[in-house]
Amino acid sequence: MKTLIKSLLLLCILVITESCSLLSAAGLSSQGQPIKKVEEPLQSSGNSFVARVDHSLWDDLLKKHVSDEGWVDYQGFAEDRVKLTSYLQLLASNPPTEEWSVSELLAYYINIYNAYTVDLIVENYPVNSIKDINGPWTRGFVEIGDKKLSLGGIENGILRKMNEPRIHFAINCASISCPKLLNEAYFANKIEAQLDRVTRDFIHSEKNDLSPDMPRLSSIFDWYRKDYLVDGEVDVIGYINKYLEVPINANAELNYLEYDWNLNEQKID
Repeated sequence: MKTLIKSLLLLCILVITESCSLLSAAGLSSQGQPIKKVEEPLQSSGNSFVARVDHSLWDDLLKKHVSDEGWVDYQGFAEDRVKLTSYLQLLASNPPTEEWSVSELLAYYINIYNAYTVDLIVENYPVNSIKDINGPWTRGFVEIGDKKLSLGGIENGILRKMNEPRIHFAINCASISCPKLLNEAYFANKIEAQLDRVTRDFIHSEKNDLSPDMPRLSSIFDWYRKDYLVDGEVDVIGYINKYLEVPINANAELNYLEYDWNLNEQKID
């Protein structure tokens, strides 16, 4: 009887452990990474700020292999894989701490998400869509210190908890309907301007049809609707209207465009 009880207890422990691992992989856990909420307005760190992590290598790679329109030269990244790997190793060996400012944390987590997404495509290249890759958002392959997080963990377990909905226009899922990959790294000393820019660019892009009466929006505004708050209340239309000269009518019915998951690859002649 005692043996049976011990076996059942062991089974319960294994189930709980496995469940925790699955929750973490699915993006429901930060695995202990520091998280700070943005206090509006987000304060940049100033030009005199000395960064704890130098994102210049990623900045150079983005300028070299991403067009102004956000199209990505994955073959070019593959040729520069050594430099990309060096940057990922730099991030892994410099994990964030509670002493970091919210601007530093945002820059770090956005850059690591984008850099690992590019590396994932390069590793599996050629590929038609990130969704053709096994578990792109649930597998734990993003190294931060001694932890391995999933892309979903960074997005849902960290960035979405930082009270900054503009992150949805900064992180890139390697697909045509995604917000474009910015061809510069995010830096703590200018991240407010960068986030404002990518948000405006995305809202005014062809990925939304901003008719005042019959708007058709990117599915991003549907999937993450709870993140778009105005005065503490969910208000997708009110959030978008902050960036428009001709606003969407407050009582307009929202419809959402089909998402194109094909690879956002730059066509090289």
